Amino acid sequence: MLIEEYISYISVIRRYSPRTVKAYQDVLQGFAEYSCPEDDRGDEALLKVLRPLMIRNYEVHLMDNRGLSPRSVNLHLSALSGLCRWLVKQGRLKTNPVSQVKKPKVEKRLPSFYRREAMDAYLAATAPDAGEDMLQVLEADMAQATPEALAHAGKLYEKRLSRLVVNLLYCTGIRRAELIGLDLRGYDRSRSVLHVRGKGDKMRDIPLVESAADELELYLRAKSAFLGETGEDALLLTPTGRRLYPQFVDRAVKGELIEHEGFTGRRSPHVLRHTLATELMDEGTDLNSIKELLGHSSLAATQVYTHNSVSRLSKVYMAAHPRAKKK
Repeated sequence: MLIEEYISYISVIRRYSPRTVKAYQDVLQGFAEYSCPEDDRGDEALLKVLRPLMIRNYEVHLMDNRGLSPRSVNLHLSALSGLCRWLVKQGRLKTNPVSQVKKPKVEKRLPSFYRREAMDAYLAATAPDAGEDMLQVLEADMAQATPEALAHAGKLYEKRLSRLVVNLLYCTGIRRAELIGLDLRGYDRSRSVLHVRGKGDKMRDIPLVESAADELELYLRAKSAFLGETGEDALLLTPTGRRLYPQFVDRAVKGELIEHEGFTGRRSPHVLRHTLATELMDEGTDLNSIKELLGHSSLAATQVYTHNSVSRLSKVYMAAHPRAKKK
C-alpha cells in the first residue's frame, strides 16, 4: 500500500519524529477514507482521487464538517503534499495536485515568552533545590536507608530534576524531544557542551553557561546517589530510573513555574525555548547564530522572534531618533 510505504519512508529514511509520523499516518488514512469508496481503497483508487478538485473538496470538508482551524487544515494539506511529492519522485504522479489548491489563510501568532525578571526570580528562589547543601541531605538520606529517609530523598531528587529540566530548556533553547534524547555520552564535561540530536537526525553542539553546567554536575552526583548504576544511557532519569518522557517534562515545567509569580498563560517547554530566543534577540544576537542554536532549518522560522524584540527596537529607536536625543 502506498500510504504504508510513504509512512515507512518518512520514518526510516527521513527520520521524522514518532509524533510527526503518527500525525501524517492519521491524516493520510483520513483522506483515503473520505475520498475512496469503502470497498476499494487500494493504490489505484488512491492515485485516481489525488486530484486538485478532490483535495479542495476535502479541504472544505475539514473546515465545514469537522470544524478544523485554518492552521490544522494546512497541516493536513502539508501531509498530503508530502505524499504527492514522494509519488512524483516514484513516477506514480506527474505533478503535485496540492500545489494547485489554495490554502486557507492563517493568522500569524507571535510566540509567547516569559519576562527575564520572572525567570531570574524563579532561578534565584529555587537555587537551594539545586545546591550542594541539598545534595548532602539527599546523600545522608540514602545512607540512612530507612523508608522515611528514602521517601524524602526521592522528593529531593525529583525537585532537583524538575528544576534542572526548566534550567536546561531555558539556558539552551532545546526542544522537549531533544531534552529527552540527551545521552550521557553526549555531554562533553571538559568543554561544557551538549551534543543534541535535533529534527531530521541533525546533530548540533550547544554550550552550557557556567551555572547550568555546575547544576548539571550536582544533578549527576544526585542521580548516582539516588539511583546507582541503572545501565541507562540517558543523561536525565526519572525517580524510577526511566528516561524522561513528554508528559513528565510537561508536568515538571508546569509544576515548577506555577508556584512562582510572572508566569501567566501557557507554562510549557516550548515557551522556555521562545524566551531564550527573544532574550538573545533583545541582546542583539544575529539571526544566523540564533538559527544555529535553535536548530532551525531556515531563517524564516527564526525571524518570527524579531517581532517579539520590543526591547531591542526601543533601544535602537531611542538611540537614533532625533527627538529622542533631546531632553
